[in-house]
Amino acid sequence: MTQFWLIAAAMTAAALAFLLPPLLRRRTTAPDLRVAANAAVYREQIEELGAELQRGALTQAEFERASREVERRIVAEHAAGAPEPAQHRPARAAAIAIAVLLPVLAGVGYWQLGNPVGLDSTLLAAASNAARGHDVTPEQMTALVEKLAARMEQTPDDAEGWVLLGRSRSSLGQYDKAAAAYANAARLMPKDADVLADYADALGMAQGRNLEGEPDKLLQRALALDANHVKTLALAGTLEFDRKNYGGAIGYWERILKVVPPESGFARSVTGSIEEARALSGQAPQAKAPSKPVPQAKSETKAGPQAAAQGGKAGGALSGTVSLAPAVAAQAAPGDTVFILARPASGSRMPLAVARITVAQLPYRFKLDDSMAMAAGATISSQAQVVVVARVSKAGSPAPQKGDIEGTSAVVAPGTAGLNVVLQRVVD
Repeated sequence: MTQFWLIAAAMTAAALAFLLPPLLRRRTTAPDLRVAANAAVYREQIEELGAELQRGALTQAEFERASREVERRIVAEHAAGAPEPAQHRPARAAAIAIAVLLPVLAGVGYWQLGNPVGLDSTLLAAASNAARGHDVTPEQMTALVEKLAARMEQTPDDAEGWVLLGRSRSSLGQYDKAAAAYANAARLMPKDADVLADYADALGMAQGRNLEGEPDKLLQRALALDANHVKTLALAGTLEFDRKNYGGAIGYWERILKVVPPESGFARSVTGSIEEARALSGQAPQAKAPSKPVPQAKSETKAGPQAAAQGGKAGGALSGTVSLAPAVAAQAAPGDTVFILARPASGSRMPLAVARITVAQLPYRFKLDDSMAMAAGATISSQAQVVVVARVSKAGSPAPQKGDIEGTSAVVAPGTAGLNVVLQRVVD
């Protein structure tokens, strides 16, 4: 910021160097040009009279008489003497006014029309890093955010500043204040889908992770501006999932898969959520079956799904403990939802069994078995290898979102007991 002010001061000084010297210099007005022109005419007349005298066109008496006539005209015109060049006093008052007002008006103009927040590189970088989850202590972040909030009160028309404040407030869990900041940003940028989606997200969190009402309206506005906006589609799908409208959730989430890289981790997470919604709605999963057959497959073919499920209760159950790592405990609220699920180690990511608890119940001893199967034939005991995944969902949605906390077990065989799943990785 110091460098900016030094450059601004140098540019102001350069402008004053051009403006002030002409105002401070004593000015002299040139003599009347008409007088000089008349004198030249009289000289020419006298020279012509002399030439005519030499040619014999005029006698000496006529030459002297004509010359005296020219001289009388000269004397008559300049009897009072030629006017002295006018002297003007320097315009010191104007110079002083410009020297004072130019820097003041430039500073006030920048403060009103520019981006003063951007001058504070420490504030801008720290707030931006914190909004992205970089390492800033809570005390430092709180102080910086309050400083930014004070700046925004002085520059209420800085849309980007309001967006930065909203992100920073959200990173601190101050969702009501974040929603207020995003409201100002949305007022200034009503056709920005990013802003509307962030506003809906913060407002939903402030309403107890409930996207009904105003957040839903904001999401629809965002989709009207950008039908393929990924965050908006994810939130809209979450809202429909919470409404138990699984078909609607699947519709929104499938649109995400059309615009994100198919091999990305996010695409795989969305696919898993779609499969979960399909299972809850009673639809058959679309994922491919495991390529490697397992021993239980033959018995299921002979005796049917019911017999296989009964056998799985004895040999396919997974049990263990889910706990929350101390390093991330401060990022989870007691009422946050925790999903505990078993899924195939390879192939389909469709959950085989799911349990749902809250952070307040951690550490939690879990047991997942075939009686909790979400679709006929998709059981723990039907797999050769499985993993147990636990996730703290900040939005209460099975679809992973930024800020969720995850933990995964090792790849194990059905029937394994004593698993230890630690929630320790923050989704980014």
